[in-house]
Amino acid sequence: MNFEVKMLKTDVLIIGGGTAGCFAAVTIAEKAPNVSVLIAEKANIKRSGCLAAGVNALNAYITEGETPETYLQYVKEDYENIVREDLVYTMALRLNEVTKKIEDMGLVILKDSNGKYLARGKRNIKINGENIKPILAKAVESKKNIRVLNHVNIIDYIVKGSKVIGAHGFSINSNVFYIIIAKAVICATGGAAGLYRPNNPGFSRHKMWYPPFNVGSGYAMGIRAGCEMTSYEVRFIALRCKDTLAPTGTIAQEVKAEFINSKGEYYEKRYGRPTTYNRVFSTVEEMKAGRGPCYLKTVGISKEDEQRLIKAYLHMAPSQTLKWIDSGRGPSVENVEIEGSEPYIVGGHSASGYWVDTKRQTTLKGLFAAGDVVGGCPHKYVTGCFAEAEIAANSALKYIKDKEFETIDISSIEQKLNEVQRFFTNTSPLYTTEELEEAMQKVMDVYAGGISTGYAYNLKGLQVAKERIDELFTLAQRLRAEDTYQLMKIYELIDRLYVCKVLLHHLEARKETRWRAFQEFVDYPYKDDENFLKYVNSRFENGQVKIIFRSLVKKDEVYEHKD
Repeated sequence: MNFEVKMLKTDVLIIGGGTAGCFAAVTIAEKAPNVSVLIAEKANIKRSGCLAAGVNALNAYITEGETPETYLQYVKEDYENIVREDLVYTMALRLNEVTKKIEDMGLVILKDSNGKYLARGKRNIKINGENIKPILAKAVESKKNIRVLNHVNIIDYIVKGSKVIGAHGFSINSNVFYIIIAKAVICATGGAAGLYRPNNPGFSRHKMWYPPFNVGSGYAMGIRAGCEMTSYEVRFIALRCKDTLAPTGTIAQEVKAEFINSKGEYYEKRYGRPTTYNRVFSTVEEMKAGRGPCYLKTVGISKEDEQRLIKAYLHMAPSQTLKWIDSGRGPSVENVEIEGSEPYIVGGHSASGYWVDTKRQTTLKGLFAAGDVVGGCPHKYVTGCFAEAEIAANSALKYIKDKEFETIDISSIEQKLNEVQRFFTNTSPLYTTEELEEAMQKVMDVYAGGISTGYAYNLKGLQVAKERIDELFTLAQRLRAEDTYQLMKIYELIDRLYVCKVLLHHLEARKETRWRAFQEFVDYPYKDDENFLKYVNSRFENGQVKIIFRSLVKKDEVYEHKD
């Protein structure tokens, strides 16, 4: 492959045109019309990221009677106090403001007869959100100082000293290799799916809770660049409708459905507080005890409620609606069977990601982060990602004031180009990218707490997994690409392997079990507040993962990187 090399310059480069990326770009464009913004997106921003298929509720909103303080308390309790209080609180302060902003962009938020948003529980409001991503894309397109590069796969940051000054990437549709120089970079990519063997086999294996095209590239780029990362051991496992992997929260909250086992027994309260992780854990335990399958009890709901559910899923997970209609058995006559997904690394729901300061700057200067890639701030969901994007955008604007573009060493460009091109000159190996991906998923499933082990793992298994993942790293370097799409798939595999490598070290470092199912360490089955009421962080140095333990950061602290 002979690449055409293109060098671009922009004041702010945003990697990832999903929820946080689009919102950050619009924020900058509105505050500073003379600042140039470039969004680099692997797909097309009209239907990319977690909101590609739409969503039927905004899950983070300060409803009447609630406050940012109560939101913080909810997050702390759900994640056993290991959260960055400064990040959660500064996010919560902006939730309602960004909700109004997305409504002004055109999102339909359902209201009652008095004009108040229709709430669903304490923190959710209902929306017609099938078109939320096109709305964001339209807002981006309306700004003259934002340029969008669709179908460009960014593969690494350009680092000069301890500063990020841009990124490398390539077009998926043509032979263009991009060198993008920027005064500041905002990483707004998604979390990591596809690390573990999924529920569904064969052709349906990409039917999963999280977008299968979110492979953790933002994490991997940060790991390779030496950024500090946090809380990878706090995996996220979604409790889902069986086979369709549609959300269960919609049913639980819309019609107050409770969990029952095959004997019709309500089991959730047997396992302690109804936290997010405990709902998965209790369902797994019921299955292990031979009392499965497990269900959400919907039999007996009214036909009106049934129609509301059918309509709600059309906005977010139409496969569930189609299943009900195709079978002729709606939720009013048949309970909804549930199951746990495979584990994910995703900072929007749990706590894994970049270690940032209160302004959302990473440990490398000039590199900011927002959304799913930011760690320590669980339960962000859509509006939390908006809020975090706004904070990162404002911080990036302050950072670039009076800054000039850095120069780039030509030899580093040649080195990166050679690294990419070698995948076109490798001799054809005996295995494919897809086969190595399946091997990785099997290793993680069997030895690192996947579905097949009920999410539990032990020290010996983690050590085996680390050896196997290292072997797969070596094999991945020998893969061959025939075109840029295959090249992207190779980089996606390598990025996943980096995330797995760091994840395994984090799982090993936290020698306790704090979040049942999410982090189920068989050798250390109990919570240990005396030794582990702290963050497990890491940094990739000289090919090795170095573990760092850090003290908790409180609500009113302004955290700055010092070491």
